[in-house]
Amino acid sequence: MPSNQQIHLDSRPQGEAQVGNFKLVHSETPALQDGQVLVQHHYLSLDPYMRGRMNDGKSYAAPQPLGAVMQGGTAGQVAQSRHPKFAVGDTVVGMGGWQEYSVVDANQAGALRKVSTAQVPLSHYLGAVGMPGVTAWYGLVKICAPKPGETVVVTAASGAVGSAVGALAKARGCRVVGIAGGADKCAYAVNELGFDACLDYKEHSEPKALSAALKAAAPNGVDCYFENVGGWILDVVLGRMNPFGRVAVCGMIAGYDGAPLPLANPSIILISRLKIEGFIVSEHMEVWPEALTELGGLIGSGKFKPRETVAQGLAAAPEAFLGLLKGKNFGKQVVKLIP
Repeated sequence: MPSNQQIHLDSRPQGEAQVGNFKLVHSETPALQDGQVLVQHHYLSLDPYMRGRMNDGKSYAAPQPLGAVMQGGTAGQVAQSRHPKFAVGDTVVGMGGWQEYSVVDANQAGALRKVSTAQVPLSHYLGAVGMPGVTAWYGLVKICAPKPGETVVVTAASGAVGSAVGALAKARGCRVVGIAGGADKCAYAVNELGFDACLDYKEHSEPKALSAALKAAAPNGVDCYFENVGGWILDVVLGRMNPFGRVAVCGMIAGYDGAPLPLANPSIILISRLKIEGFIVSEHMEVWPEALTELGGLIGSGKFKPRETVAQGLAAAPEAFLGLLKGKNFGKQVVKLIP
């Protein structure tokens, strides 16, 4: 069995996460038992939700244990198998975590899924046709439920989730306005993803300026809002919502370091009769086949052109993850574990 490198959570962050919260360790891979599969990871997924799990506090999932492999999605290839449904060479996705190899109990439902790389690159199964893509689909389709001609706003617009929200909303005949950090990200959202407009919150760096820009970009108000960030940007968009607007709350990355994110004007929820709903995509596995079919079709037709930021080597994962939290990535952030 091959030797294995892993990254553990070594300590919990006090405020902003640091590289020192992680530890690179070497381990031996145990021999396979019946029903198990050894997967060599080619790509590791980095996602904002991981920051929340580094804290030891109440959340929708148990905290990441200390001294254990950081949890996360992986895409790779079966290296050894003692399960009849998986053969050496199969390309698979799972939750193998921040390590080079994982031993997976393939009898556990959903632990490992075969995928085809004939039309979709393997890394995309961690992004556009993986958990982020389905997250976008569920929040937009099931919570926002936009109608043709309505205006959809999404924050973190150039990221893995935000870009998929834009593609899905355009496919439904909506006007799509993104909010992102940087002129280059906004140019990508408009020129490659087909957004109708994108607002650079670094340029419009205070509420009045962003609100004025949003009014110009969405002159008929906002019907649907897909929230990834929280904080003062949430206040701005809520102030531009139309009556009976819908808000899908996917993430609050502005508060992942533990700072509270109070609403400046919560009465707007009542005044505009807004529907605001948070969701966790892993609780809605029934939608994955439908969502992945649509997302794959959009990519195959060229209507959705997802981008990736790729870090090389397992040791690069902590720095890449911290960069993700600061918006340094462009599109989906992955770590490539093979040469």
